Amino acid sequence: MDDDETLPDATPDRDYDTMAEKPEGLGPTERPKVPSTLPPRGACDAHVHMLGGRGDFKLWEGRPEDPPRGRGFDGWIDLLNTHLTTLEIDRVVLVHSILYGTDNTVTIEALRRLGDKARGVGVIGDDGTEEKLDRLAEDRIRAIRFNHVQGGVISWEGVQRFAPMLAERGMHVEILIHAHEHLADLADGLRALPCPVVLDHMAWPDLSQGTDQPALGTLERLVGDGDVHAKISGVYRFAEAPWDAADALIERLARANPDRLLWGSDWPHVLLDGAPMPDAGQLLDAFFRAVTDSDARQKILVDTPERLFDFR
Repeated sequence: MDDDETLPDATPDRDYDTMAEKPEGLGPTERPKVPSTLPPRGACDAHVHMLGGRGDFKLWEGRPEDPPRGRGFDGWIDLLNTHLTTLEIDRVVLVHSILYGTDNTVTIEALRRLGDKARGVGVIGDDGTEEKLDRLAEDRIRAIRFNHVQGGVISWEGVQRFAPMLAERGMHVEILIHAHEHLADLADGLRALPCPVVLDHMAWPDLSQGTDQPALGTLERLVGDGDVHAKISGVYRFAEAPWDAADALIERLARANPDRLLWGSDWPHVLLDGAPMPDAGQLLDAFFRAVTDSDARQKILVDTPERLFDFR
């Protein structure tokens, strides 16, 4: 099923069990910790993924893992709303999970359920069309994603081809890369894209190489010059709790240009690859620990996602 077909009913009885099973992912905490510092009104969690039960939506054959069992689509919607309510977050961006490939149905259906407080980031392949982009835009999808780490379905050449089309529609591209592996080669190309660029997980750095590594200097310049946005997200993927090893990088980026930063919890933390399951409330506490300036917090949590994702 492709994302331009009629949406299925989100019921756990739909039969998609002909596909080979993959390792089962872990589920997040039922209710995160209440953050020690509450975010400002209008705050946005700019990076979450929506899942369904085994029979709700068709999974991509090339996915690395299956969603956790024991919860259907309605249960995942309820759990996301609990996540947002507990953190006192008013807005959310659903980033389509690679578990579902180019079939954006689970994300689009979640956007319909959540209403105007939600926007989306979709996934298309190199064979995507302008008509498909138009349909995604109508469903409040505001970006497409290029996953250069976990085996995405669109190439860098595809991103370059789509970028002018995205710009025409007020959309942008979100990119998952490893700074230490990819940023030197991609930096000039990122600057040249005609649409906004967002680097998920602060370009997922290898902090074992230190914070003075050239790749992070490049990242700081790209953010400081306004050439890219960066999401303060996924820190549990490259730092150990309480994730203070990432504080220096976050502080550098916030000083360089808070207008080009967003924050995301990366809930429900799929594809952990051995990392411990984090608590989203503690992740928000870690953000407030690293970013102490109230104006910067307002820009990162409210103003930048509001502008970039066209919240009204």
